[in-house]
Amino acid sequence: MRAYDVGMRRKPRLVTPIDRGRGRSRHGRGGRSSVTGPELAPIITRAEAFDRIVGDSAHYLLGLWPEELAGVVFQVADMPTDQTLPDAMPRWRIDRETRRVTVFRIPVERVNRSPEKDDADRRIIIETAVFRAVGELIDKDPWDLAPDRYRHW
Repeated sequence: MRAYDVGMRRKPRLVTPIDRGRGRSRHGRGGRSSVTGPELAPIITRAEAFDRIVGDSAHYLLGLWPEELAGVVFQVADMPTDQTLPDAMPRWRIDRETRRVTVFRIPVERVNRSPEKDDADRRIIIETAVFRAVGELIDKDPWDLAPDRYRHW
């Protein structure tokens, strides 16, 4: 695993995704140059966008609950690796002893497989998974973690 810089802004590294290669490396050669060229921003993959949203949500919750979330490590993994899984695929895992929250990207993304969903809907689904995982970790209702965040709805 590697530490992940959760956004373009300089923040402490909170989210550590499973190490993913950027592009492909054929026959030991490095990645190729950007398709978009130097004048456009690099293409952001779904996994990188997911990591950023999880990191942004973690920073937001750390700002609201600094004492309760002190020392908590947030991770992103593609899928759970347990051999003994229940019938339902878990979207996150918490470990109270090591104060670790792991959000699983593929099960969370599978929730929003509807073509009508846009980027805002995807962001809300990912944030909801983070809020529920943190709520489970600190024994609070997810709606109580940030009561003013969704008040305009």
